[in-house]
Amino acid sequence: MPFEATFLPVAEVADQINARFAPTDAAGVIAHALSGLGRIAMVSSFGAESVVLLHMLAGIDRTTPVLFIETGMLFAETLRYQKRVAERLGLGNVQIIRPDPAQLLTRDTDGLLHQGDTDACCTLRKVEPLEQSLVPYDGWISGRKRFHGGQRVALDLAEADAGRLKLNPLAHWSAREISVYMEAHDLPRHPLAEAGYSSIGCVPCTRRSEPGDPPRAGRWARSGKTECGIHFSNGKAVRQ
Repeated sequence: MPFEATFLPVAEVADQINARFAPTDAAGVIAHALSGLGRIAMVSSFGAESVVLLHMLAGIDRTTPVLFIETGMLFAETLRYQKRVAERLGLGNVQIIRPDPAQLLTRDTDGLLHQGDTDACCTLRKVEPLEQSLVPYDGWISGRKRFHGGQRVALDLAEADAGRLKLNPLAHWSAREISVYMEAHDLPRHPLAEAGYSSIGCVPCTRRSEPGDPPRAGRWARSGKTECGIHFSNGKAVRQ
């Protein structure tokens, strides 16, 4: 879908945001996007750090769509946490995004696709459902951060993404700043984060982090895979 919110190409809008806002002005970026850059949604995993962005969003506009991808393989703790956070913050437009049941029956009949092809599983359960859900929107907000490492180390506050504006308001925040914000606002932590999981995805492909591990080391451990494909695939950006 082309970017329709302004007469400028989406890449120029992204450049303007990157030039205008201080690196850590996450709330400012969100407020700016919601005030006149078209139809914007936030995509949230309700994972270990998600509550920070969700709290900022709640303070600006609780009616903003929040897209939550329920892959069918998430931890029960994540599903309970999602409901708890949405209720606590008063988020009134959380949309549960699920894989197409017909596609699941055709491509993952026994629910074991992840054992043979994690990329195909992520595509079926995350990438395709999100792509379909984003069709009505001019842009979306993600929770990616530079300190996650890998292909994320050069993230900007804003970027072009298949004709849409993609915002990364916390791109420049450190792990310490995330923790301080949670403490300052008394935000509930994901129960698995309290149990030592620094990054939380689906049950079969997530393990507890070890001391000294990079932030996302517990995802697809020992497989060489570092991204689900929503943002990057095979070390390259999926969309430019």
